[in-house]
Amino acid sequence: MENIKEIENLIPHRGRMKLIDTIVTVDQKQAVTRATVKVSWPLLSGNAVSAIVLVELAAQTAGVCIGWNEKMKTDGPKTKAAGWLVGIKKARFYVDMISLDACITIRSEIRLAVVNYREIAATASINEKLVAEINLQILQKEVQKAALSSA
Repeated sequence: MENIKEIENLIPHRGRMKLIDTIVTVDQKQAVTRATVKVSWPLLSGNAVSAIVLVELAAQTAGVCIGWNEKMKTDGPKTKAAGWLVGIKKARFYVDMISLDACITIRSEIRLAVVNYREIAATASINEKLVAEINLQILQKEVQKAALSSA
């Protein structure tokens, strides 16, 4: 998988807000990604970032799965999301800060999908050690039908 272009085809994030480096796997129900903490990341303080950034990583990884599902639709006009609202249903952090250059693996799984609403269960780990469990609620604000020729 050509990751940079593939990631940018699946999520809207660019520049320093695109935190995911690699898509490990993706299918209809889940995605696994990797991200390495960089100096350019938001919430950087000294040589580490706040664990709160893991919420954004969980959301971006969920976005990879949702974007992949949209891309795979072949049974009619594809939809184009105008935007997503993300709510944090639950977040449990097992670390306060994450060191610069740490490689984080994020797993996001769609647990519930109803119309434009998704509930996501995500975990983040560093060197196979669990560092966070996050549950998100994702609502697609509006859907616009795109012409098949522009999809």
